[in-house]
Amino acid sequence: MSTVFLPTRILARNFAGISRKMAKIIKLDNDILEKQLSMAAKSLQAGNIIAVPTDTIYGLAGLAQSTEAVEQIYAIKGRNSSKPVAISVAEVSDIPRWARMTVPMELLQDLLPGPVTVVMQRTAALNTNLNPTTDLVGIRVPQHKFMRQLAETCMEPIALTSANTSAAGNTIDIQEFENLWPQLDLVLDGGRLESTQAVREGSTVVDLSVEGQFRVLRVGCGYKSTVEILSSKYDLKDVTEYILPVRN
Repeated sequence: MSTVFLPTRILARNFAGISRKMAKIIKLDNDILEKQLSMAAKSLQAGNIIAVPTDTIYGLAGLAQSTEAVEQIYAIKGRNSSKPVAISVAEVSDIPRWARMTVPMELLQDLLPGPVTVVMQRTAALNTNLNPTTDLVGIRVPQHKFMRQLAETCMEPIALTSANTSAAGNTIDIQEFENLWPQLDLVLDGGRLESTQAVREGSTVVDLSVEGQFRVLRVGCGYKSTVEILSSKYDLKDVTEYILPVRN
């Protein structure tokens, strides 16, 4: 099976004052996945923003170490600059490069890969213009082959946030964020993702930045197992007081 493209056409919509073409739609195909990974990586390395499937919802992706790419993500979403964006890495073993460890590696391996975002103190290696108003960073290792291989191919973290405009609902099908296509270079179509309300809430976000405790920041779809692992297996204190409603 060959790569599937949606016909490219010129649109009147502008981004940052520059006319953009409609994104190329690429249907992911295991038979040519290496070629598709190369295309996606080259697009990211050129400074573009692409749409990707994950183990929960569709996301917008750009290189985290590129300030220009990070700024594009915020502009495309219309997102408040004070709201942080997570990063996605290939392996749990990559986390110590970008975050200060406050928990055993075994704990992270129990949570990840999976639908969990761990929030930790960032290291100096991470782009200072990514989430400049906080010294914390959320990190994902999705249970999704393409996303993990993409981070591995790029050899750096990928800034990752939901594929929607700010405050709009999360998306599980590329047609649900068609309004964003003109501002993207590629849309990687992984088909319709699992359709449950829990999955639409995205990953569970948990703050592990303070030793000996955890704070759930967003319930998400991995809440029950995450809390059980942290509380029962590792005896961390749950200091969650109030979980904010989902705002993307």
